[in-house]
Amino acid sequence: MRATILSVGTELLFGQITNTNTVYLSRKLNAVGIDVMYHFTVGDNPERLADMIERSFKDCDIVITTGGLGPTQDDMTKETVCHVMGDSLVMHDDILDSIKKRMSAYKAVMTENNIKQALLPSRCMVFANDFGTAPGFALDRRNPHNPEKKQWIACMPGPPNEATRMFEGKVQPWLEELAEDSLVYKEIMTFGIGESDLETVLLPVINGQTDPTVATYAKDGHTSVRVASKRSTKHEAEAAVTEMVGKIDKIIGQYIYSYEGEEYSNVVASLLMKKGLSISCAESCTGGMFAAALTDTPGISDCFDRGIVTYSNRAKIEELGVKPETLNLYGAVSEETAIEMAEGIKNVSGSDIGISVTGIAGPDGGTEEKPVGLVYIGFVYNGKVECRKISRNIKDRARNRKYAMLSMFDMIYKNIY
Repeated sequence: MRATILSVGTELLFGQITNTNTVYLSRKLNAVGIDVMYHFTVGDNPERLADMIERSFKDCDIVITTGGLGPTQDDMTKETVCHVMGDSLVMHDDILDSIKKRMSAYKAVMTENNIKQALLPSRCMVFANDFGTAPGFALDRRNPHNPEKKQWIACMPGPPNEATRMFEGKVQPWLEELAEDSLVYKEIMTFGIGESDLETVLLPVINGQTDPTVATYAKDGHTSVRVASKRSTKHEAEAAVTEMVGKIDKIIGQYIYSYEGEEYSNVVASLLMKKGLSISCAESCTGGMFAAALTDTPGISDCFDRGIVTYSNRAKIEELGVKPETLNLYGAVSEETAIEMAEGIKNVSGSDIGISVTGIAGPDGGTEEKPVGLVYIGFVYNGKVECRKISRNIKDRARNRKYAMLSMFDMIYKNIY
């Protein structure tokens, strides 16, 4: 099946709201075997909305819309869909009752425009909204170019918390029954190899591919490989993906940290919790990014003791016990300072692991001896003292900081896995 994702709302065109629904739905639709062909965004204009729906149906079996189901006058998605699909709005009493109950629970006054939300196409399949007042629905029509086949439109509310929950609880199970094929994919996450090098070493499995497909993607500081198979049964697709992942693992296994598209921080946090290891960090150039990323994982408080941002030399001396002579002789950005920072945070905290980072993030501040992008990561664990030097010669401050943070996670992973 081929799909269009159609986002409705003038506020999206004005840039007042970030359209996260499109990214979410693209991933979800592909995961159930539906190929997303187009992303469209249209304002609260019935004529343009109708035109985009008709245009989408020329090439797609299903249109997924978000937005325009609210109670106000500019919410015209239902009316427009009825016009295109040859239906009319009728009152759905069960939906009206649920809206009344929700408004009562909110201690809100029921108004005429709230009642409007219970008006839905007469022959639609209703998707109840358990987190808001606007229900969603699905409606079908015969394809005028192929009368034996139906075309569908599925409409959901615009707020992401409502759209995502409605999709997972109501729409996705319906689509899984509707989908003709089963698609299975794995997203292999790698660190330490660039996209061009990654593609080059994987050419033996990429060239001539039909199914499974193998594609590489550059992400912010790391790369991924997507392996996907679409077969008549889920079992066949899973077997094909598993076989291909095994081939890829033999080629680039040393760079892989996840086969499930996970963030490096989550992978490391889970590993720390599994092994029962405590950790503390001392950050300079990353300014707390490592600690913030690590604490995104629920339950990490069992392992993470503390994080200290020691940006100045004085802070490195007072908080971590870095020797003044080390700073004077080697500088703040050096292997010697990074190691003393890591030893210092481990001693102060009593954690199993002490890790540090110091560097020149840029865009200015570099020298010929110590250019922008130079970073040192100190690591102390189980009697082992190690330092990793990174020299990327990139003047992008954000990229340098992100790569330094990911390198810290990579250092931990490689040492405790």
